[in-house]
Amino acid sequence: METETKIETITQNEPNQSNKATPENSSISNKLSIPMAIIVAGALVAGAVYFSSIKPKDTAPAFQPEQGTANLENVRAISATDHIRGDINAPIKIVEYSDTECPFCKRFHVTMQQVMNEYGKNGKVAWVYRHSPIDSLHPKARKEAEATECANELGGNDKFWEYIDRVYEITPANNGLDPLELPKIATYVGLNVTDFNTCLDSGKYAAHIEEDTKNAVATGGGGTPWSIAIAKDGKKYPINGAQPYETVKQIIDSLLK
Repeated sequence: METETKIETITQNEPNQSNKATPENSSISNKLSIPMAIIVAGALVAGAVYFSSIKPKDTAPAFQPEQGTANLENVRAISATDHIRGDINAPIKIVEYSDTECPFCKRFHVTMQQVMNEYGKNGKVAWVYRHSPIDSLHPKARKEAEATECANELGGNDKFWEYIDRVYEITPANNGLDPLELPKIATYVGLNVTDFNTCLDSGKYAAHIEEDTKNAVATGGGGTPWSIAIAKDGKKYPINGAQPYETVKQIIDSLLK
């Protein structure tokens, strides 16, 4: 992310009025100031020559495998039962653990939509969505996650993505979505609302949501969004937080080389 660096200038204080110079002191000061000025000027020239000879180092990549991230290997194997946007055989897969009421997840969802618009259409990236609701902050998110699973049951993978896209689109985040909106979203994406409500009321997907959440923790996810980029050689790289599109793009481009 872009940071702004502020450069502060240090100014000298006004001399204290009690230290007014006498004519004698002024004469001595003038005699000393000339050689001191020469010394200072010489030091500045030498410094300029030294720093101009320093060549900038190559910039570090936007990501590097973190030390002690062996727990990334705990990520559950991707299968046809996952919610996958794009080609399951894509060389790069991004597994995201997310919370529908997390404001950063809402932002990152847009980033991943951009990723798929550029890399998903040509089969280079697959997006795998898994749940990781943070109950202490967003108690509504777990039921919303169950709602997306009901959408999947009733309409398949495409309806899952339509449903969750709509959730992120309309939620104000921070636990702000009215639960009454859940069946309305089902109608919006073309699902049978009676069947949807029956599914949601059953709580049948609560265990699945918990399984996803535990897997997020097992891989090192301490918050949301928490994502893992899996390269074509199987190596895994963490994407922590709502990284901007430019950063995710740089990661993908590096892994595609």
